[in-house]
Amino acid sequence: MQRNVPPSATRTAAAVLMAAALGLASLANAQTPAPTTPQPLPQTMSQAAPPVDPTFSAYSLLQTCKQRNDNVAQGQCVGAIRGIIHGYQYGVLFLSQRAPLPPNETQRVSLCLRDVPVSTIVDNFVADAAQVDTDSLQHTPAEVAVLGSVHLHHACT
Repeated sequence: MQRNVPPSATRTAAAVLMAAALGLASLANAQTPAPTTPQPLPQTMSQAAPPVDPTFSAYSLLQTCKQRNDNVAQGQCVGAIRGIIHGYQYGVLFLSQRAPLPPNETQRVSLCLRDVPVSTIVDNFVADAAQVDTDSLQHTPAEVAVLGSVHLHHACT
């Protein structure tokens, strides 16, 4: 089912995805364990993002979540989305306990999911991802797309 979406909504969704990507990158960097062998220091702070695992892109997760009549696929979809959300929430909690954050910053990056069924989150993700072209989905990590969709629909205000 294709919906007519105004360009402003697509730009908003893209902006939310980018914000989630930046937040996720910050969390990933904060949770990276110290290397066991000495590593040379990077020459610049602007490093390219690590390559996307094509087996867990937004596109592949969307294809799995769209298989409504396949119980295994639905279990994989729900498990992946729950894992992404729980990992993100624990990351926010971890950072908020270990780093001084500006007032209301924890609330700004938190998710408000009280009494929100996972099926609603899956439906939102499928609908949001359906508005993005296939090539972009194939080059977007599933975590970024899911968190962007969740922040779009369930951000704390």
